[in-house]
Amino acid sequence: MPSSKVALIRTTPATVREDYHRLLNLADYQATVAKDADTALKVNISWHFFYPASSTTPWQLDGVIHAMLTDGYKKELIHACHNRTVVIDSRLGERENKQIDVVEAHGLRNIHLYEGEEWIDVREAVGDLADDFLCLNQVYPKGFMIPRRFIGENIIHLPTVKTHVFTTTTGAMKNAFGGLLNEHRHWTHPVIHETLVDLLMIQQRIHRGVFAVMDGTFAGDGPGPRCMTPMVKNVLLASADQVAIDAVAAKLMGFDPLSDCKFIRLAHERGLGCGDPEEIEVLGDAEEAGKSWGFVGPFKKMTFASRMQHKIYWGPLKGPVEWSLKTWLAPWAYIASVIYHDGFWYPWNSRRQMKACLASPWGKLFQNWGKVKATEEGFPEVGNEAPGFHRNLPGMVWQAVKVLGTCIKEAPEVAVRRRRR
Repeated sequence: MPSSKVALIRTTPATVREDYHRLLNLADYQATVAKDADTALKVNISWHFFYPASSTTPWQLDGVIHAMLTDGYKKELIHACHNRTVVIDSRLGERENKQIDVVEAHGLRNIHLYEGEEWIDVREAVGDLADDFLCLNQVYPKGFMIPRRFIGENIIHLPTVKTHVFTTTTGAMKNAFGGLLNEHRHWTHPVIHETLVDLLMIQQRIHRGVFAVMDGTFAGDGPGPRCMTPMVKNVLLASADQVAIDAVAAKLMGFDPLSDCKFIRLAHERGLGCGDPEEIEVLGDAEEAGKSWGFVGPFKKMTFASRMQHKIYWGPLKGPVEWSLKTWLAPWAYIASVIYHDGFWYPWNSRRQMKACLASPWGKLFQNWGKVKATEEGFPEVGNEAPGFHRNLPGMVWQAVKVLGTCIKEAPEVAVRRRRR
């Protein structure tokens, strides 16, 4: 008998709000997400620029909020939740991906975990559970911090369906990475699979309820979570089992969850969720779950940046270079990433990669978000204007320079020195 349930349904812009409401209730989210506790909607921003499949879509965030309000959840107990990374500007990202438009339209709080929130030692939050970590005690022998506000909160993760150059696929489990680990989380990259398992253990201890809603209207194949080949897939997934939803998404993409995704296998073996598709009940459009999209994965056509990351964390450059990422020299890596991705790859490659998605109904809905009328069911009119992409190289370079400045200013190595002064 199946041990876990994942809801999976097909959708269209005209029905996406109604579909999200049906999806969440198929997955019985009200049994997991308590109505009397604060609920964090953990937004995913894998790139501060809009790139299909890379970040939480506005209709994903809107659909979840609309469903919760329809089902009697109090607006004052729901908030959007953001983290930042050393190479991603979350304030820019929430604007470029139109997430802030959704939050403001619904009148919700918008919380950035790195701006005035209190962080506490993990052992204060989880106690002796920390003794069972697979790797975090070795990565952080002096301990590490997590947000105090997470204790007792519900959390709903809002990932998208995509591949990842570190973990093959990324989804619900990976979405906790930025929010739960404070400074120096890049130290965990050599043991990223074990890290995700440890983070899931933490979540199951500190949160009132843990739930995930995954948007596959766009899905990304290739060297994700940024430089992918995006495509339109028109599916939505939801589950209270973070391992199971990642397993079903991985299987859809064409991977074997237990053999191709180590983090899923490790979590499955430790009883933190179900990673075996044979033991997962798919509700909704179950026949869709039997399909395989035949993704090639993140490792066959890697970018220069992803190849170098692999060499540094797992290859011949680990000895000569990786040590520098744990010293005051670490910002060299952040600078290199911004220059490559924001200054080179996006201006010169993304237009070709995004073309089909931009011309789709979802691309038009994104472009006309806030201008087209929403009904209870969805967006019957998506507008005629498709997103434009104008290669304004001076403007793009200037934007990259600004991101680079933020990256350097907020780098943990620089921030620590600034606080000491």
